[in-house]
Amino acid sequence: MEKEICYGLAHVEVLLGDNMKKRKVKVDGEDFDVELEKQGNVWNVSIEGESFNIEVEGSSVGESSGSKRKKRGRGKKSGTISSTIPGKIVSISVEEGDNVAEGDVVMILEAMKMQNEIQAPLSGTVTAINCKPGDSIEANSPLVVIQPEENKTE
Repeated sequence: MEKEICYGLAHVEVLLGDNMKKRKVKVDGEDFDVELEKQGNVWNVSIEGESFNIEVEGSSVGESSGSKRKKRGRGKKSGTISSTIPGKIVSISVEEGDNVAEGDVVMILEAMKMQNEIQAPLSGTVTAINCKPGDSIEANSPLVVIQPEENKTE
């Protein structure tokens, strides 16, 4: 069985776990859903039930743009949750005044025919909800605002 290596542009759709990411990749005009898991400098890639291991040499190549974003955000995280792409709010699992922990699912957003769990970027108190289930939202619109724990005044 002959295998080909294809290159294409990809963007993150859903984070499935700490190291598992699901991406949509377009190769020669055809869309594929790809699951990626990084273990050291090796990526485990699953495409339509077939698995591949990709080894990346050098730290600058191994750093994805998502990893760089995470590092940049470690200094001071924003409590404002917004979507980078337009979509539709399926459900909201928090209310104003609720306390949330970093990583808690606060809403489900449908974008590009996929339902995505939107997680709290930090621990704190929900101070504003600017949408409701069924709303169609534009990219970069503030959806939920969380007041960080360290900035709360009690």
